[in-house]
This record gives sequence, C-alpha cells and structure tokens, in this order.
Amino acid sequence: MLKAGIVGLPNVGKSTLFNALVENAKADAQNYPFCTIEPNRGVVNVPDERLTVLAKLSRSRQIVPAQIEFVDIAGLVEGASRGEGRGNQFLSHIRQVDAIVHVVRCFDDPDIIHVSGSVDPVRDIGVINLELALADLEQVERRQDKQKKLARTQKDAQAEVELLQQVAAGLNQGQLVRQMDLTAEQRAILRPLDLLTAKPMIYAVNVSETDLATGNAWTVQVEALAQQEQTQVVRVSAQVEAELTELSLAERADYLASLGVKSGGLQALIRATYDLLGLRTFLTTGETETRAWTIKAGMLAPQAAGVIHTDFERGFIRAETISYEDLVRCGSLAAAREKGLIRSEGKEYLVQEGDVMVFRFNV
Repeated sequence: MLKAGIVGLPNVGKSTLFNALVENAKADAQNYPFCTIEPNRGVVNVPDERLTVLAKLSRSRQIVPAQIEFVDIAGLVEGASRGEGRGNQFLSHIRQVDAIVHVVRCFDDPDIIHVSGSVDPVRDIGVINLELALADLEQVERRQDKQKKLARTQKDAQAEVELLQQVAAGLNQGQLVRQMDLTAEQRAILRPLDLLTAKPMIYAVNVSETDLATGNAWTVQVEALAQQEQTQVVRVSAQVEAELTELSLAERADYLASLGVKSGGLQALIRATYDLLGLRTFLTTGETETRAWTIKAGMLAPQAAGVIHTDFERGFIRAETISYEDLVRCGSLAAAREKGLIRSEGKEYLVQEGDVMVFRFNV
C-alpha cells in the first residue's frame, strides 16, 4: 500500500488532522513543538460515491472502498538537515513515504505556539522546502563522489555523474527536483536515491472554522505560490474535523451548514492525495460486494486482474468491461449486456478510471 507523509513545521495541525483522518487514532496533538517523535500510521478509506450507487444496483451485501496509508511525521524546523530538532531522524521518515502532504498553518491563535513567532505561510513553506532541498543536496553529493570513482571505467556511471551535477546545480539555485526539466529515464536513475523534493507534494492549508468556506489572505498567498509551482492546494480545517468526530451525523450536517460548507475539507484531501500518488480505481460489483480496486495509472488489464489475485493475471483471457457511467445509465449489468455496452478487452487494454470489470481467466 502506498504511503503519504504528513509534513510541516511543528504546531501547524498535523497530528490533529491525522487523528481526524484515521478514526480512533490517538496521535499526541499537544501545544508544544515535537510532541510527535515516532511517526503515527493509519489506513484511510478513499471516499467514492460510485460505490454506494453500484451497491444499490447490485444489491451488494457489503462495500469495500480503496485505501491509502497516512503517516504523521514530526515537525521539521530550520536546521533540520543539519540535525536540529532531531531533523535527521524525521527526514529519514519522509524518505519512506511515496508522496507528501505539506500542512501549512493559515490560522491565527495566540494560544497555539508558532515556532517562528508569527503566522507567515510562504515563509514557513520556504523553511520546509529548503531543509528538504539541503538534505537532497547532501544525498546527491555523496552519490556523486561514489560514482566518480566508477566513471573512469563505466560509461553508465559517467552519465549518472553528469545527471547528478545537473541536479546539484538546480538544488543550489533553489529548484526542487520535481520541478526540474528531467526525462523519465533520468528520473528513473534518481529513483533509488529517494530524493525528498522529487516526491509528489500537495499543500493542505489549515484554516480556522470561520475561514473554511472562503479562505483568507494567507491561503491566497499559498495558492499564488502553488500556481507558480504547479502544485495543488486543498483547504482544510483540522479544528472543524476534530469537532466533527465528536458529533452525530445529524449534528455534523447542521454544524457544516452553519459554516457554509459541505465538509471540513478532509474528504477532498484524501481524494487529492490518492490522485497525487498516481493511483486509479477500477470497480467490481455483485451481490456479495461492491469493491474499489487500486492500480497505478497506466496498468493494463492483466496487471489489474493480478491486483485481485495472481491467478487472474497468470491465466488472463479477457476483461468484460463497461464504464461506470454507462452501467448506471443502463441500471444493471444484464441491461448493459443486452444493449451491447459491455466490451471484451484483451491483454493490451489500458484500464481507465471507473471501469467496472469482470475478468475471465483459466489456470
């Protein structure tokens, strides 16, 4: 299962957000820096309204959503790349995740300490990005020194050295690796290094309940920066989400309506993180269950079948496929079959988001 790391300065709401993300989680969310030391981990269901619709069509006995894992990582501070505030330990935790949810404080509360003394989200983002970039630069330079020795006799090593020099130059100029103009082949060469600024990233701007519907001057600043970086922003209120966990379903709806929103932003954040990880969903439905299956974008039908069971991939014959939209319009698989809308797809079929599939196989 792919992992998304929740990252940011101390006291920006990471652990409060994590506790709301993961039901029954008990991550420490006290009002002091480094209340989180070891990362907290939890599996989260990906919201998908299609499952409820299909389950009604098929009269399914249960629904099984897709899932991703979130990791609540301790706050980083200026100097983390040099070991400040256990920075080396916390940076190593970020290396182990597949994508980053960067929580940015966009609320003012005199009762919650800010490690820099004031709220300034653009400055805070700069601190985190700089520490990640400095850690990457050290990693790149170590690798470069090692490969230089091999480059005298190995052509591949020489090509890697030249790439590492290019990446180091970019990092020194303030570029993040994910923003660099690199080919897919070059990125594949860098992948074993687990560079922090190469990981896909999303900004989660944490606002007070009064700013959830409209945002504020700070969220506007983050959105402008994100536009330059071609990075997504999701507005969320950890305060609202924490309060929602204490309310009944009816009370939640009334509370959110009073704020002028339909949700506290948590469901949008989960969905955006799922997409950020390059994940896609195909669906299966029947009387037993309706289920969302997770695949990587670009998977072919046999690989998708293998997600269900290795025998499905090994003995793959074909995939009977219909889009979610077509199936809902028809009202049932039987009606869709009568109308000729169920396609028989072979081994070269590229699975699309929302395909409803039945696999035929023989082993």
